[in-house]
Amino acid sequence: MLHHFNARERKIFERLTTPARIQKFLDDEIGYNLEPGGDTCYSPRTVLRKGVAHCMEGAMLAAVALRRLGHPPLLVDLEAVRDTDHVLAVYRSNGHWGAVAKSDYSGLRSREPVYRNIRELVMSYFEHYFNPAGEKTLRAYSRPVNLRQFDRRGWMTSEQDVWVVPNYLCEISHTPLLSKTMLRRVAPMDKRLFAAGRLGGAAH
Repeated sequence: MLHHFNARERKIFERLTTPARIQKFLDDEIGYNLEPGGDTCYSPRTVLRKGVAHCMEGAMLAAVALRRLGHPPLLVDLEAVRDTDHVLAVYRSNGHWGAVAKSDYSGLRSREPVYRNIRELVMSYFEHYFNPAGEKTLRAYSRPVNLRQFDRRGWMTSEQDVWVVPNYLCEISHTPLLSKTMLRRVAPMDKRLFAAGRLGGAAH
């Protein structure tokens, strides 16, 4: 798989030997892409060159790194109201699901592989997924999408933005998380959790 990348890029991926190291790389060495209005969808190659990524771009980079470790390159889209969607690179270890993610909301990043199914994993993000008004905004999630289907489109190394991936994630069906009764009872964010979640930046 790494034959698609040049020597510098391969050297970076060779350091990312565990999901935890992939997450640390996204956190410490890749800045948050603040291009206005979600105007970019960089390929993993472009992310490595520019050194920045938003959640979609970071998830694709993580999917490449996880693929190198033997995991299928899977993404899950989290759908929100009055907020932006968030994207996770997910993987299984010993039958349980974990995730790697790029976000400057501190609670929307990685999860250990301890969740029995995708719904459990997604629900672990609920209390941490909020907009600037303090509303908890997570409402639905997609099935895991294998990016292998986009290999012929060059999603890993394209010099052009790879909109085919987020467009597909937006088009497929999503599973609701909450009933109408649950929605009526959702409280605003606790001020302390809000403050903790905002450590680090300004957008998902």
